[in-house]
Amino acid sequence: MPNLLEQGASWLADQLKTHASTEVIYQRGVNQVAVQATIGKTEFEIDDGSGVIQRFQSRDYLIQTADLMLGGAPTLPVAGDRIRETVGDQTLVYEVLAPGNEPHFCFSDPFRKVLRIHAKHVGTENA
Repeated sequence: MPNLLEQGASWLADQLKTHASTEVIYQRGVNQVAVQATIGKTEFEIDDGSGVIQRFQSRDYLIQTADLMLGGAPTLPVAGDRIRETVGDQTLVYEVLAPGNEPHFCFSDPFRKVLRIHAKHVGTENA
């Protein structure tokens, strides 16, 4: 009997990709791939050890795990990778990272169909 939750997660991932995504370029060194990504955000609260809570917001890219292929091989995000998102006549450049000791990505579902990649804006270029 098929796992209905896994089928539902796959269906939802496909719907997000088809109806709520934009094309971005995922880069690591000289390798890059165009992928469809749904845009999101995550709020982080980091205790600096002195009782002060610092808040950070990352721009998140939800990408199907199977789509993230670099150099012809499946891969997972690495801190320092770049994501390039073209908006109008500008290309926004984001670096994969998260504040403090937080992970720079996580799986968005229990079946590892979708990656939630945390990133920070590091530059803007004219397209």
